[in-house]
This record gives sequence, C-alpha cells and structure tokens, in this order.
Amino acid sequence: MVRITRVHTGGGDKGETSLLDGSRVSKGNPRVEMYGTIDELNSQLGIVRMELKRFNIASDEIKKSLDIVLGRVQQELFDIGGECACTPGKLPSMMVLIGEEEGDKLVDEMNEWLEDIEPLESFIMPTGSAPVASLHVSRTVARRAERIACLMLENNGKEAVRIEIISYLNRLSDWMFVMGRWISAKCKEEEVLWTPLGMRTKGD
Repeated sequence: MVRITRVHTGGGDKGETSLLDGSRVSKGNPRVEMYGTIDELNSQLGIVRMELKRFNIASDEIKKSLDIVLGRVQQELFDIGGECACTPGKLPSMMVLIGEEEGDKLVDEMNEWLEDIEPLESFIMPTGSAPVASLHVSRTVARRAERIACLMLENNGKEAVRIEIISYLNRLSDWMFVMGRWISAKCKEEEVLWTPLGMRTKGD
C-alpha cells in the first residue's frame, strides 16, 4: 500500500516531475500527459458516480449496479495510470498489470446493456441527463488518452505502452457510450439525434 505523508514537495516547481522509477522528466513529457489524462478520466468518472447518486429518475437498483462497475473501472484506471507513470522495462516486479480479461469484461457488460437498447439510426448528440452528459465527457477524455497512447506507441515503439492498455481504453470509451444509452433507455429519456445540415436547412 502506498503511504503519502505530504503532497507538496516543491520538486515540481521548475516544471519537472518524478516517474514511478524515480527518473526526472519534464511535465510536458508525453508519458506525463498520458497518465495525467488517465487521472482526468478517473476524476470525470467520479463525477458520473456523484450524478448517479443524486439522479431522481433511476431506481436504486440501477444506481447500485452502475456504481459498482464504475468503481471497478476507477480502480483499473488507477492501475493503468501507475503503469504509465514508469519508463519501459522498469516496472516494479510486484505490480500486477491490466490484461485482456479486464477489457473482455467491458465487452461482456456492453453486450448485456445493448440487449435493452434500440439500434441507432443516426448519431446522437452528447447531451441528456446529468449522468448521461457526464458519461459523454468521460468517453471523450478516454479517446484522448487512447490517442496519446497510440502516439507513444508510434513514436517510441511497442515497449513504450502495452497494446492491452490501448485496447482497454478503446473499449472503455465504447463502454461509457453504451452505458449512457442504457441509462437513457431505462429511464425513458429521449435521445437527441444529429440532423445533418442539409436536412436542418430544408424548407428555409
């Protein structure tokens, strides 16, 4: 267990920070951008959980089931952030890494939710009730984290970031999108569909 005795050390006052292995890098380093974005995503999911707790439409059963899976994903994102905060080949030997099993779990949950959702006939607008709108923000942050990971892979080789992390983030964004649609379906919220410009201006 990590023990934190103080938060401010002054070590980052000049624009540098320490990675997990103790090496010092610029706060503009892509690896720092990567785990910083993972942290941002985790915080956004915290907002989703908060919005669900005060959501008046959903049943307590729905709230509880979603809070459990969201809590699990937050834990997994912390695992990923910790891994990404270390240079390749220098991970602590005791660290257990996210693998295919966690990504497969996301797919299984998505497939279960999709059974209750009507197929899409158009793109939907990133809006809705507070938890649904917050999930849309979260999924876009997940896509940004995925893009950063892909750039690290492209620029620094396969040792820079494991493909399991990229796969997990890709599935996680879809998972949050489907969860948002599932909440809307269960709560009988009407989704706002995208209307192409040509159709919006027809008849003007």
